[in-house]
Amino acid sequence: MKLFRRQPPTPADIDNAVVFDGAVWIGDGTEISDGRVVVDSSGEVAAIGRQADVDVPGGAMQVTAAWIGPGLYDAHVHLAFGRVEDVIAGGVVAVRDLGAPPVDAARWRRLSAPRVSVAGPLLTAPGGYPSMSWGSNGFAAFVDDPEQTSRLVGGLAPQVDVVKLALEPAGGPVPTAEVAAAVVNAAHAAGRAVVCHALTVEMVERALDAGVDELAHTPTEPLPEDVVGRVAAAEVGVVSTLHTFEQGGVEATAVANAAALVSAGVTLRYGTDLGNAGIVTGADPRELELLADEVGLGRDGALRAATTPLSVGQPAGIAALDRDPRAQFKELRRPRAVLVGRTLLQR
Repeated sequence: MKLFRRQPPTPADIDNAVVFDGAVWIGDGTEISDGRVVVDSSGEVAAIGRQADVDVPGGAMQVTAAWIGPGLYDAHVHLAFGRVEDVIAGGVVAVRDLGAPPVDAARWRRLSAPRVSVAGPLLTAPGGYPSMSWGSNGFAAFVDDPEQTSRLVGGLAPQVDVVKLALEPAGGPVPTAEVAAAVVNAAHAAGRAVVCHALTVEMVERALDAGVDELAHTPTEPLPEDVVGRVAAAEVGVVSTLHTFEQGGVEATAVANAAALVSAGVTLRYGTDLGNAGIVTGADPRELELLADEVGLGRDGALRAATTPLSVGQPAGIAALDRDPRAQFKELRRPRAVLVGRTLLQR
């Protein structure tokens, strides 16, 4: 018997306003049990409030669901190893691709739904990670001296939203401390933040010395208290990617590090590292469960780590669900409707 893969609904652009009615979870601590969110025909949120206080515009499409809130933002994906069409269908409204050939990154960056920000190729030492493994076909760019690094980053910056630096000794040579600092200086001069792949204590310290803005993963080697303190003091953010470490058997260490970082005041953002074994396109319930129950964010905190609050005047990024996802995060994977700007997907 031949099995056919079920295709997600086809998104379509809206012509008129869309009204969402249900229990509204704004994402900033505010909840409205009989809420309404109005999105105008340009794709911007026009009103949020109680149904009794917010009028329905003439000709508006109405969507009623048990729960209305922001769709997920995945801060670490590799779209080359997933289907873009499945992102919105899986409850995710925006992603950040942290490693792709420039042509692919430029194409995804132009999409209206999902919203995609990109890093382009990972900056690494000649022959370094990931150029000799999964990233052998255009996923890496080599930096080997400060002057050359400054030129390369200056040329890359206008094409990307963030610059990614790779410090992975298990995958080959790594950029020197001087070159890592040159990457950060050039990126900051061009108005771009630097997110860094650094899993070991030594490489995290090199990243901190260089002045990076964010770690692309929770580190997988136990972090000493002083290093945790340095991350917090420098206000360096961390992307979770805890679920993907289950396959490598280092999840427990990463979870312990994440809990220590959160306790120190570090901002932990939801990210799945889509492209690794066991990670599928769309919402990752296991990642959210780890954040909620193991790291200690709680159900509400985990969802807040994965979303951007709804706000009047901002482009829509809304998911309408049949149940409150905090009861079961898997509800996020099958939304009744998702609206990203002017692009609406309905089941």
